[in-house]
Amino acid sequence: MTILAASNIGISFGGVKAIDGVSFAVDAGQILSIIGPNGAGKTTLFNVVSGLYETDQGRVELVGEDVTGLAPDMLAARGLSRTFQNLQIFQRMTAAENVMVGRHLRETCNLFADLFRLPSVTRQNRATREAALALLDGVGLRGSADQLAGSLPYGACKRLEIARALAAEPRVLLLDEPAAGCNAVETEEIDQLVRRVAAKGIAVVLVEHDMKLVMKISDRILVLEGGRPLTEGTPREVRDNPAVLEAYLGKHRAGEAARA
Repeated sequence: MTILAASNIGISFGGVKAIDGVSFAVDAGQILSIIGPNGAGKTTLFNVVSGLYETDQGRVELVGEDVTGLAPDMLAARGLSRTFQNLQIFQRMTAAENVMVGRHLRETCNLFADLFRLPSVTRQNRATREAALALLDGVGLRGSADQLAGSLPYGACKRLEIARALAAEPRVLLLDEPAAGCNAVETEEIDQLVRRVAAKGIAVVLVEHDMKLVMKISDRILVLEGGRPLTEGTPREVRDNPAVLEAYLGKHRAGEAARA
């Protein structure tokens, strides 16, 4: 079942086409990676799909519903969560509190009950914390639940951000360079975590520069160049595509790589 589909997406800034005619679809439990050289438009595409930018052309569908132009909070309520290239955690809150923030869309809000601290509020807060602890356990951070997020190692913060995105119970998860800045051990932890997320039936769309990681975990790969789609296929098909080598290495070096 197709969870997220983008068709003929296009957006310009100051008359310059940043994205031009990009389409993709991802099914439940599938991992789709979007790659390309610096400036290819990968994060811009994410920003369009997640509602941060308004597209000039094209259509975005979430579980068959046209969600083009909806605000990020409305998309989140419909099942789309994302992380960002740069860490966006609350450093002065604990790890558990960070994840609890991500649960707000799944909580019942009642001003009267909150104002008078009715038992229903206490029960809901307890349930939210328990859900947060379960998510922290899933990303290997249960033992750090009550530590300030700002005191956690970098790789742990990356996993914490994913746990917070999962707290909204998404149907599709957009991950913008989840392994950026991570060492080999931290990257392997991200690898295993993304696989577990997909195994639960969540569609995962990944932007990542670590080609080793991309080739290991992706079901399909979309390659962008200059804001346009260059090719899409399995990891093997993309790896063996001469146009991909040329985009990354240049024509001369791509020829040398192909002959090697």
